[in-house]
Amino acid sequence: MHEVTARLLTADTLQQALDRLASLIAGALPGATRCAVALISEGGPVTVAAAGSAGETSDRLQYAGGSGPGLEAARTRSLVTTDDLGTDERWPELAAAARGDGIGAVAAIPLDVRRAAVGALSICLGRPGAIGPDLLLTAMAVAGQAEVLLGELHRREALTEGAAVDRAVGVIIAQRGCGVQEAHRILRDSAQRLGLDQLAVAERLVAAATRDRDAGS
Repeated sequence: MHEVTARLLTADTLQQALDRLASLIAGALPGATRCAVALISEGGPVTVAAAGSAGETSDRLQYAGGSGPGLEAARTRSLVTTDDLGTDERWPELAAAARGDGIGAVAAIPLDVRRAAVGALSICLGRPGAIGPDLLLTAMAVAGQAEVLLGELHRREALTEGAAVDRAVGVIIAQRGCGVQEAHRILRDSAQRLGLDQLAVAERLVAAATRDRDAGS
């Protein structure tokens, strides 16, 4: 638990934290050949991080097709296990990929990150067979700790994004002489037009305004 806390809380971004979590679990749990962490935010795409020597094709098919043990755990917010993904009739579209990937048993533990997202922590084992209680208890304990830490990271990112957006809105108001609501609309439209998120556009706008101010001083 100490290692999970240290790795996640020192991450610079939520994505980096997910990458670290997947890597840690894939290397620490006996028999694990892959760990995938997926988060689904309201109205947003699935954010996935994975680590391990097998299972890439199975993961890609699961998240592209919207069906599989990880997504099932996220949607139902309950533990989902399979003794052999390669023969499980619940997800026949994953069977061939799982056998080709060398994936046997899978345990998917739900994640609930402070109203920001739901998701799952999926652990893949190289061989079919029942998943032992020790592995399940360890994975569930790690998932519980990760929920708290990821929630804190999400809160930090939201604060950072809010501050950057506020500064960018101020720049737009100063440049265009518009009101606050109009400035927010201009920022949203710019982000959509450029295919970027608002934080990236806000940071670029503020950086450009700072350069112009420094050049003119």
